[in-house]
Amino acid sequence: MKQGLLSDYFDGIAVKRLSAVEADPQKSHQHEFAGGHLRGIFGEDDRKDIPTRFIWLNDEQEGISEPGMVSWYDSRRKQTHRGPEYRLYYADNPVASLMRPGDSFFVATRPDGSVMVIVVPAGSTVESQLVWLFGIETQSEKDFFAKNEVDDSRLDFAARYILDEIGIDAEEPEADKLDGLLEKYGTKFPTTAEFSKLARESLKDVSAEDDADKVLMAWMEREELLFRRMERRVVTDRLKSGFMSADAADVDGFIAFSLSVQNRRKSRAGYSLENHLEALLTGRKIKFQRGVETENKNKPDFLFPGQTEYRNPEFDTAKLTMLGSKSTCKDRWRQVLSEASRIAHKHLLTLEPGISENQTDEMQAKQLQLVVPDSIQTTYKPAQKSRLMNVSQFIKLVEERQSQL
Repeated sequence: MKQGLLSDYFDGIAVKRLSAVEADPQKSHQHEFAGGHLRGIFGEDDRKDIPTRFIWLNDEQEGISEPGMVSWYDSRRKQTHRGPEYRLYYADNPVASLMRPGDSFFVATRPDGSVMVIVVPAGSTVESQLVWLFGIETQSEKDFFAKNEVDDSRLDFAARYILDEIGIDAEEPEADKLDGLLEKYGTKFPTTAEFSKLARESLKDVSAEDDADKVLMAWMEREELLFRRMERRVVTDRLKSGFMSADAADVDGFIAFSLSVQNRRKSRAGYSLENHLEALLTGRKIKFQRGVETENKNKPDFLFPGQTEYRNPEFDTAKLTMLGSKSTCKDRWRQVLSEASRIAHKHLLTLEPGISENQTDEMQAKQLQLVVPDSIQTTYKPAQKSRLMNVSQFIKLVEERQSQL
């Protein structure tokens, strides 16, 4: 199926580290960014009141998104005896109040003439993800990077994940070809297990016995596309009926519906990953149990060979394996550490691209082995890749341990 392109959503991109003068309200009240590096994406002419979406993100909390305006101008336009000095002016807003010196400041121009300003902490996972998405070269503390044309790179699972993080819903150009698979559901979502099964069955040429990394991602990508098409159908139908109650706007109803859409997206991704992992392991005849209790009411996502062996004090702990499954890690990966006390060295599978080096270093120190599908490992830095395990390697490890039973 044809994939979309990053250039469908962005024209140009620039990034720099924020200085104290730009980000610290105690140092300056100018509400301006030094703009010399932005000339390639904004041009030479002054531009006033450019529609802008301001976004602030970090690794632990929900982000903030705020509409606003920026203005691009040469502060020395009338001083012909001096060289140009470009500035990007912004009005005060909640995102600006969270900026700190050293943060990464991304400015992206879009095909519709609008701009996105994204501020993220230095060294964070979200910074690593954006650097990879836009193909940005590694920066030093004083350097900046800009290019007036965004690469025509295909939007794979990792790219769509990152776009979703910054509020862009990237739908595949040919996703409507899947509508026939959804007709029987009308405007009512099937269960997550049923949806995952539909995704697998729609890929006739993909088998659980094929390359495990490619199989898992093929199933996940197909379900994501199906889900987005189904979501569009459900939301469109609800919007057509409107949000009016007794001739007045039903604000509470609108908010409740909006929250239900967001919550469904978040919960579905985690369950679908578990569903496809279960199908992959079952198809390969690996012995495991899903969501069974270990101790202190903890329930790891996958336990190998199972609960009976885990609770048997005479069973060799070297043959026990635990796998956590989180579509996104963020700060929740530490939950896995306490889920099976008998197993010192734990495994966690995630689909999150470009997790920061600080996080992966801490995982290693906590004896947590990160399992990442091959296609997503490309978003990690070379030093990190050497410490990652892919899905096929994890399955081989479990198969070797179970061959000795």
